[in-house]
Amino acid sequence: METKNLFIRFFNDFGETFVLHAVAAHFNNGLIPVALFFLFISILTGNPYFEHTVLHLLIVAIVMVPVSFLSGLRDWRRNFGGGRAPVFYWKIKLSGLLFILQGSAAATRLADPSVMERQGIGLWVYLGTLFLSLPIVVLLGHYGGKLAYRRK
Repeated sequence: METKNLFIRFFNDFGETFVLHAVAAHFNNGLIPVALFFLFISILTGNPYFEHTVLHLLIVAIVMVPVSFLSGLRDWRRNFGGGRAPVFYWKIKLSGLLFILQGSAAATRLADPSVMERQGIGLWVYLGTLFLSLPIVVLLGHYGGKLAYRRK
């Protein structure tokens, strides 16, 4: 009986405190640096299987961008009344840019699976879009932290 009550209390607490936006946003904040780490390993070792992992991580990150964006808009309206402040507009613009960069990287890689083996514009587009994603997720996390800690 005690286990059942503990289980029920856990799920009640979870339902009251779960923040979808925080979970979705942290996917990208974690996956993009790890994808770049695997890209470095692939470049250093010449092992293409590490680069395959980059694509897999990138696809998961791309799927999470709309979840993070939409849940962020919902939380902005719910917690801040949709108030007009530069930080919110920066996060909206950066989220769109992140989606475009990650989508471009994935499209480049899917269109040419051997893009890492060739010299040319495709390689630079792929690498550039991947590396530009990192400062974007850092800025998104920074602005999110400013909002989260401002409320406490």
